[in-house]
Order: sequence, then structure tokens, then C-alpha cells
Amino acid sequence: MKLESPAFAHQGAIPKDYTEDGKDISPPLRWSEPPPGTQEFALICDDPDAPSPRRPAPEPWVHWVIYGIPGDVRELPAGIPRSERLEEPAGARQGKNSWGTIGYRGPAPPRGSGRHRYVFSLYALDRPLNLGPGATKAELLRAMEGHVLASAQWIGTYERP
Repeated sequence: MKLESPAFAHQGAIPKDYTEDGKDISPPLRWSEPPPGTQEFALICDDPDAPSPRRPAPEPWVHWVIYGIPGDVRELPAGIPRSERLEEPAGARQGKNSWGTIGYRGPAPPRGSGRHRYVFSLYALDRPLNLGPGATKAELLRAMEGHVLASAQWIGTYERP
């Protein structure tokens, strides 16, 4: 399975529009080649370098938790609304980020902390998850246990000016 963003190169800089310093909207993502039997997708975006690449916290800072993406969907457009339940893609639900809010929150590393990595991880699942909206990353990971057919990552970077 392959994941990519038309907005930035793998390991490349995330454009300002997709950060807290810009419009703070989710970037467009697309994927291909999911394994046979994929019923649903889930995606997590987190920052393993928070609060600083020199001194990261024990757990990454979570920027986005989205799941319940139907198995026939192959992309998420830019600017997914910050609502628990989505009309597009139909049936998708969003969980809580590390700010305790629903939906995508863009890169916002502390000034002077250096360049951070933002890891977008997509999971192909063998069954729909029975998980309501508002789940945390930990709750999503528990619900996915034993049901991940494949995963893919796309990494962007951002450093505050």
C-alpha cells in the first residue's frame, strides 16, 4: 500500500496553509494498492519530535485521528471539517487530538525547537471498527489490534520561523 500527499514531498516541508501558522487545514492525502479484503481505513498523524527533537516526550503529540473511512475510498481532500462524523467520506469519524479537540490540528512546534517530523500513518483494516466518534489514538490502536492488513506512512516536516 502506498500513501502520498500532492501538497508536499515525502520528508519535505509542509506548506504553511496546513499548519497553525497558516489556514490550519488538513492536507490532501491519497493512497493506492490496498490489500484484498480491505473493509475500512484509519489514519493517525502525530509528531514524534514534540516538544523538541533533542528531547522528545515519551508519547508523540497527536495531530489527527480519523477512522471509519470506507474501503473503496482512495483519498482525503484538503480541509476535512473538524466534526465528529463526516459526510465525505461517508461514515468516517474523527477522534481527539492532543489538544483534546476533534479533527486535524496542524503543525505548531515551539519556536526554537527545530524541525519536527509529522508522520501520517494509514492503516488498511479487515473489518469495520465498532468505534464511535471522539476516540483517542490509544483507543483507535486498541480497536485495530489484530485487524491491520497493511500500513503506509508519509512524513512531512515543519519548523516555526
